[in-house]
Amino acid sequence: MQLVSRYKVTLLFIMLSMGVFLHLYTQQVIGDLRRESRRLVSTYANMYAKVAATDSPELYSFLFDEVIQQTNFPLINTDANKKPSWWKGIGIDPTDKSAETIASIQKMIRSMEKHSQPVAVLWEDQVLGYLYFGDSSLINKLQWLPYVQVGVVGLFLLIGFMGFTQMKHSEERIIWVGMAKETAHQLGTPISSLMGWVEVLETGSVRRIKEVYQDMNKDLQRLAMISQRFSQIGSKPDLKPEYLPNVLQDVAQYIRRRTPTLHKTVEIEEAYESVPSVLINADLFQWAIENLMKNSVDSMDKSAGAITICCFSSSGGRSVHVEIADNGRGMDSRLKKRIFRPGFSTKKRGWGLGLSLARRIIDEYHSGKLYVKTSRSGLGTTMRIDLNTNRKSK
Repeated sequence: MQLVSRYKVTLLFIMLSMGVFLHLYTQQVIGDLRRESRRLVSTYANMYAKVAATDSPELYSFLFDEVIQQTNFPLINTDANKKPSWWKGIGIDPTDKSAETIASIQKMIRSMEKHSQPVAVLWEDQVLGYLYFGDSSLINKLQWLPYVQVGVVGLFLLIGFMGFTQMKHSEERIIWVGMAKETAHQLGTPISSLMGWVEVLETGSVRRIKEVYQDMNKDLQRLAMISQRFSQIGSKPDLKPEYLPNVLQDVAQYIRRRTPTLHKTVEIEEAYESVPSVLINADLFQWAIENLMKNSVDSMDKSAGAITICCFSSSGGRSVHVEIADNGRGMDSRLKKRIFRPGFSTKKRGWGLGLSLARRIIDEYHSGKLYVKTSRSGLGTTMRIDLNTNRKSK
């Protein structure tokens, strides 16, 4: 949820930044175009004044038809008393000189004055009239451009966010389904074992009753541990200093006992160096290691499989590393990018949660890093966990 919230805030910040930038830039362009329009109108006014002084109908006609009429912005010419004499580009018939039309044009003049001052038509310091001008169609389009651009970008971001949300919901559904199946799978083995021992006890032919009770107690402890693990998913785990080799030994022993039931021959080798204690939640951390080792067992496609689990430190004891290497089928670069996605599995009966859950346990709950160190198709894979020993308990 925090990731989604940060994503929303980032998108909103990007949209606001783009909107402000586009607005400021467009206003600068519009200002430049308005100044250019004023320079053109000033040029027209000077030309108009000179033509008017010559009293040449031919020059006046040329100026009006070939120059002024070619402009693309509204233009109104008035006499010295600001009474409209001719106009163009304002949506009113230039031949209509009725009182209502003149009154309407005078309203437009007052509106134009709010945006830009008229240019006086001068000849020898005498005001012959005024030229009022408005924004061109290009400027009007530019004024809407930032809103259109922000709207389009916002639409794409909305579509992207909806797609992202849909992916998150799909991922959550996959996780819930996977968790349900993982729960059933985890509980299945000890429950089946307990049911078998109960049947044995009911026959009354058990000779070494103490050993049966010991095995039943182990199954009950396993059920308690599974319940404890699942109860901590989604909440802040309790971290305590632990000596990792001891934690890893328990998992290796469990996997070593379990592999015969999978009809696979797998040799598990352990190599632990003396390392500093690390703040972990032993139940969750062992769960992550179990999933990694089970994944190694499942990847075995050879008659004699081998898994090596080792633990060592670096950087003067500031970092502790766990590596799990196998000689299974390995992965190509395409698979490496996908193996931690919830729901992705190369197994026919897998639900693709083990590695995703392991990464969440290591990365989110222990502030560590789980990744594929090396993997080659047909040769095997090495998974690595990096942990920081300088973390403080809270």
